[in-house]
Amino acid sequence: MATFPGGGTAQKYRFIKHHQASLPVRQLCARLQVSRSGYYDWLKRQPSQRRQQDDALLLDIHRIHAASKSRYGSPKVHRALRQEGIRVGVKRVARLMREAGLKARVECVYRRMHKRRAELKVLPNYRLEESKPTGPNQQWSSDVTFIRLGRRHVFLAVIVDLWSRKIVGWALDDKLNARLSTTALSRALKQRKPRPGLLLHTDRGIEFRALMMQRWLTHYGIRHSMNRPGKCTDNAEVESFFKTLKAELIHASNFGSLESLRKQVDYYIRYFYNRVRLHSSLDYVSPIQYEKAA
Repeated sequence: MATFPGGGTAQKYRFIKHHQASLPVRQLCARLQVSRSGYYDWLKRQPSQRRQQDDALLLDIHRIHAASKSRYGSPKVHRALRQEGIRVGVKRVARLMREAGLKARVECVYRRMHKRRAELKVLPNYRLEESKPTGPNQQWSSDVTFIRLGRRHVFLAVIVDLWSRKIVGWALDDKLNARLSTTALSRALKQRKPRPGLLLHTDRGIEFRALMMQRWLTHYGIRHSMNRPGKCTDNAEVESFFKTLKAELIHASNFGSLESLRKQVDYYIRYFYNRVRLHSSLDYVSPIQYEKAA
C-alpha cells in the first residue's frame, strides 16, 4: 500500500494522479481529504498531451538549431528532423521556432561544417546486446530536456543508474552544448567512481557526439551506446524521470531565476526523488533504499 503524503493540495493531487491506476480516485480523495471535483479541475489545468509533445519536439529543434550555429531556419530544421526519423510538419516546426524566438542567422555566409563533422560519431544501440544490470555502475543512461523559465528556456542534463534508477549526476544551464553533458558526467564519476567498462547510453544529440564528450568517455574507459534513429523509447528510463520531474516540480511551481530553479531541482533530486520517492520498478522503494537493501 502506498504511503499517503502530507503537504499542500497540489502535492496530494500529484499523488492521486500517480496512483489512480491502482486505487480508486474516490478512495484516494477521501483518504487525502480533497474533493474529486477539485482534483479533476486540477487535471484539466495540467499541460495537454499536445503541449507535452511540443515541449519534447522543441528540445530536438533547439539541438539542431544550436548544432547549425543558428544558421538553420525552420525548413532546414524540419528536414534535419525528418532525416532523424522524427515525423513532423514544417508548419509546426515554424510555429515552435517562432514561439521560442529561434531564427536563422542570415548574415552568416562562411560555413565550417567540414570541421564539425569530424567531431561527430553515431553509434549503435549496444543496450540491445546487454543483459539487464545486476548491480551499480554497470549501465548508465543520460539525456537532456528543456525547462521553460519565464520567456526563455534552460536545459537540464541528467545521468541515471539503470540498475537502481538513482540520479547520479545532473547539470542545469541556459546553454545546450557538450559542456552541459560533460558537467553532469563529471559529477556522476566523482560520486560513483565506476570501473572501466561502464556502458553509457544516450540519444544522438550533438552534445553527446561532440569531441569533448568522446574524450571524456575514452579517458574513463566508458563504452558509448546511442538510440536507434527515431526511437526515443530506447532511453525510456530518463524520459520517465523528466516526465515525473515536470509533473511534480516544474509545472507545479514558479521560479524567479535560474539559481532558484537550480536549488529546487537539487533538493528534489537529492532529498525526494533519490531518497523518498517510491518507484514501481523497484518494488515500491526509493533508489537509495534499493541500493542499501542489495
